[in-house]
Amino acid sequence: MTSMALLTRVLIVLCSLTTAAHFLRFGTLWEAAPALFPALAAFFPRLLPRPLLILAALGGALLWANQGVELAAWRMNFGLPWMRLALILGAVCLAHLGVMALMIGRAGKKLFGPMGGTDAVKTATALLVGGTLILAQNKAPMTLLLGDRFFPGSGIFWICLFAVHGSLVSGWLLSDRKGRTRGRIWTLFSAVFFAQLLLGLAGWSIFLMTGKLHLPVPALILAGPLFRGEGFFMPILLGVSLLLVGPAWCSHLCYIGAWDDRLARLGPAKPAPLPSWAPCLRAGLLVATIVMPLVLRALDISWPWALGLAAIFGLVGIMIMALASRSSGTMVHCTAYCPIGLVNNLIGRMLPWRVSIGSGCTQCGACSTACRYNALTTIDLAKGRPGLTCSLCGDCLPRCPHGHLGYSFPGLTRARARQVFVTLVASLHVVFLAVARI
Repeated sequence: MTSMALLTRVLIVLCSLTTAAHFLRFGTLWEAAPALFPALAAFFPRLLPRPLLILAALGGALLWANQGVELAAWRMNFGLPWMRLALILGAVCLAHLGVMALMIGRAGKKLFGPMGGTDAVKTATALLVGGTLILAQNKAPMTLLLGDRFFPGSGIFWICLFAVHGSLVSGWLLSDRKGRTRGRIWTLFSAVFFAQLLLGLAGWSIFLMTGKLHLPVPALILAGPLFRGEGFFMPILLGVSLLLVGPAWCSHLCYIGAWDDRLARLGPAKPAPLPSWAPCLRAGLLVATIVMPLVLRALDISWPWALGLAAIFGLVGIMIMALASRSSGTMVHCTAYCPIGLVNNLIGRMLPWRVSIGSGCTQCGACSTACRYNALTTIDLAKGRPGLTCSLCGDCLPRCPHGHLGYSFPGLTRARARQVFVTLVASLHVVFLAVARI
């Protein structure tokens, strides 16, 4: 390590400790802890992207400049000595600016590597996650973050921690060369969701967002509000995700879909095609999901009976995953049974996000073996576009030996479209993970 890189590392640690001490003096340990993240990044360079560290140094400089001005003015108003204080705090401010300059220059490149598109995506994801959670925490009528429920006043720590996690997730997705990262983080999301559900069922209502239990069957996102005539939070949430990332809810955010993905991966290496009648089955189930709750409501059927029907529907879905998806290698539940999946696919066709197939495609079929959504069949490849069941999972992208597959969005290059898509979907994944309780 060069002397400048060593100096950069030392200054990062000193500035982090100084800023953490400030927050500890005027706040709590929970507020001070995030200020130590840059110090950790000095020894683990992959923890935070360089642009985010530059912004952190700039923020620290502004913090200390503001503190210096305020405290010097206060002392001047009371006729107290202020010059030494101004010099000390000014030196701390300059140290932060020095760290920022070093991070921008060669020393930062030596320590953290060159800045590229991945760094921009990781930084944008961290800022988007942090900003969204801060806004949600301030506007929500309940405590959204689980850690904040157990440790009141710790919200800012968990928000910063989830922002760091979002940065890591987006980096993992962009650097994935085997199409495995998405499935792993999706499984983590589902595991956290259902672990909190089980703890809630065990009597710990603190693990439930509203303190009330809701059956985790995706079809109820639509059927539940139609039956009750209220409670449209989940449809709104689904609609927001559709507007941002199209049908990617089905491949990144659905707590049940992760099960189907895991079980399908236990099946044959080459997924089997769906039967010709599968689209008709799913269309019929979507109609039933809309009509049935309205009929039950019109007949004034009590909610336990409606809940029982929903539970049966969910159990049948689990059986389909365990039997059909496991044996075929195709996500049969998500592509032939789940009505919400069909809603996402249909609305997704009206939205701009796509997985596009280049005109030079040789139709070798390598991508078909990676697609568990039955969206890259021989017929789809001949048409030059993925089928209706495409959920923008992206597993097919690294499998194409010629690079003919990629995300597309009007006005963006293929590389930029992928960066924007990963930023949005990783941010949604982490925000939903942070508030995963039902």
